[in-house]
Amino acid sequence: MILRSKAIKAVTILGLDPGLASLGWGVVRKSGTRLFYIAHGCITTEASEPTCERIGAIRNALQTIIDTYHPSALAVENLFFSRNVTSALNVAEVRGIIKLLAFDFALPLYEYTPIIIKQAVCGNGRAVKEEVGKFVALILGLSEMPEPDHAADALGAAICCINNSIHTG
Repeated sequence: MILRSKAIKAVTILGLDPGLASLGWGVVRKSGTRLFYIAHGCITTEASEPTCERIGAIRNALQTIIDTYHPSALAVENLFFSRNVTSALNVAEVRGIIKLLAFDFALPLYEYTPIIIKQAVCGNGRAVKEEVGKFVALILGLSEMPEPDHAADALGAAICCINNSIHTG
């Protein structure tokens, strides 16, 4: 009798928490049933710079991240619109860059509301940022919470996507 081992499919997700001043990113890999932390960070731009330059810098940095980590898909936090219209428009422009990069790199793009991400990570859609950071650290086996909180949110988006088996097999 020949035993055949089932090949373990590794999936790498780049999670993104979009913002013009600060864009959080985090890379998580799923191999079999295990999740592995790969990297995280934050792309920051200066308010004193023209918006076009800031968006260009974000695009360039994201291209480098995609080229470095070769994600299978992108997971992005949906736009949360509150009271600040200018801030919402800036985030929408950054989300446009993310969508264009998904197209350019032929990557599936999955979008999740903050409530869905918090529910997937913490079990509570109303969790505060500190709780998200603590649960992300716990899930990924990190000795401390990822910082800044935008990066923790991005890792949360990646975890949310990975836990959705429809998207990641």
